Amino acid sequence: MSTPENRLQELRAQVDEINLHILDLLNQRARIVSDIGKVQAQLGTSFYDPQREAFMLQMLEQHNQGPFSNETIKALFREIFRASMALEEREARAKILVQRKTPDDRTVVTLPDGKTQIGNSLFQVITGPCAVESYEQMDITAAALAQRGVKILRGMAYKPRTSPYDFQGLGEEGLKIARQVANKYGMFITSEIMDKSQIEMMSDYVDIFWVGARNMQNSFLLKAMGKVKQPVILKRGLSATLEEFMYAAEYIVSSGNPNVILIERGIRTFERWTRNTLDIGGVAVLKLETHLPVIVDISHSAGRRDIAIPLARVAKASGADGLMVEVHPNPPVAMSDAKQQLTIPEFNLLMDALDEVEIKPHAARETANGA
Repeated sequence: MSTPENRLQELRAQVDEINLHILDLLNQRARIVSDIGKVQAQLGTSFYDPQREAFMLQMLEQHNQGPFSNETIKALFREIFRASMALEEREARAKILVQRKTPDDRTVVTLPDGKTQIGNSLFQVITGPCAVESYEQMDITAAALAQRGVKILRGMAYKPRTSPYDFQGLGEEGLKIARQVANKYGMFITSEIMDKSQIEMMSDYVDIFWVGARNMQNSFLLKAMGKVKQPVILKRGLSATLEEFMYAAEYIVSSGNPNVILIERGIRTFERWTRNTLDIGGVAVLKLETHLPVIVDISHSAGRRDIAIPLARVAKASGADGLMVEVHPNPPVAMSDAKQQLTIPEFNLLMDALDEVEIKPHAARETANGA
């Protein structure tokens, strides 16, 4: 004789069986969605198709016989759609070349002397004036920097400015000055490229190409940087997400150049007491998500020299691979970014402060052509 208790167990058993059937169908759906994502990647289309989602929800409404309301059904399936899209994105991200695959997966960029490296657990400092203004200015600065062991000198000859009436740089003449000074003190030059048409000319002067924040999403330039033999410094855009930043690097790496160095330079927020907001949490995330070296720019993030030392300490303590800071022999007369450039004595104090911050060594692997 059937009892309520027996009936309860029978119904629960039916629910358990349906649950397993739903689970099987969900996983089956996920596998098909994954295949759809592969086809979309080949077509170059977005994972998210709002028209397709609207069609599926409308079809579910038409076939819904209750007892769940249409709103409930749509809410349930929207969660399934979100989970499926997240699965597609995770699979796609796992395949990108700049994504860290294992904890010890790490790119080490080696410069032409075979000794200077970025990403090998030694904290590198990239520094120099905001822009090349004269031979004397560069010579005074480089002499002081070389005494502190700096190997990578800023040699900015082209300056993208907010106003077209501000100083735009000396052009190729500035590159010539930077190269002469760097050769004199045994240093390497990094300089910003504005357009792929400059590659051939600039290759005669620079050891590291620099892609600025304004060009972070210039895919044509990024692809061209994938064809050069020099390493490339890539700055995060003013309002770019970390994912967008990584995909920008992917353009370069997937085009053939594995030697990419990321620079966090602060993002635009509502804060007005600093030029930008330094995303130090973003540095930590980048170190987890990508194997590329990460440098912190404390000059363009702060826009002021009076907080350079605490920001430099934080940058080193965060696990970053290096620091970018601007130094000028006489900042008040600098032709650009006068407020954020350090004097030489201020730079020496910053370097002393950095020496007091210890960093934990990490394992490293070099890129195929990084040595």
